[in-house]
Amino acid sequence: MKKKTIILIAVAAVLIGSFVWVKNVYNKLVSADENAQSMWSQVENVYQRRADLIPNLVATVKGYAAHESETLESVVAARAKATQVTIDPSNLTSEAVAEFNEAQGELSTALGRLLLIQENYPELKANENFRDLQAQLEGTENRIATERMKFNQAVKDYNTSIRKFPDNIIASVFGFEKKGYFEAQAGAETAPKVEF
Repeated sequence: MKKKTIILIAVAAVLIGSFVWVKNVYNKLVSADENAQSMWSQVENVYQRRADLIPNLVATVKGYAAHESETLESVVAARAKATQVTIDPSNLTSEAVAEFNEAQGELSTALGRLLLIQENYPELKANENFRDLQAQLEGTENRIATERMKFNQAVKDYNTSIRKFPDNIIASVFGFEKKGYFEAQAGAETAPKVEF
């Protein structure tokens, strides 16, 4: 009788210990997943801020540089494309992040061309509204870089958690999958050629 009791207590202790371990690992993985999704929301938030600034910037430039319609139209089209590409935070695959990054990169390029217009229009360059919008846009670009860095760190922490042994067993049982990083766009390693 005593032997059965000891065996039952030992089995119960193993089961309880296993349950506690699985629960702790699962909860840690959920926290890492939620953190990555939260960081993604911040990335989208700062990109939305940039998208919200663009119509005001385009309207300001339009008043001074009416015959630069091709550049203005490319900015508007790039903004429309960039705001249409969305990602479900629970499905942050490398491919989805790359598609989002590509659309945002096209918008960045178009914005760069728009900001270069000021060189041809001294009165635009002197316009206080334009300068304020340009400063806000520059600040937003810095925020984007910061939030992308934080997102990549959160994804690194999550991806590391789901790959570590023995946590990877729990991750595979419960379907935790690797998330994608923001990566530099093709050609980013080459400095742009500036000609005067």
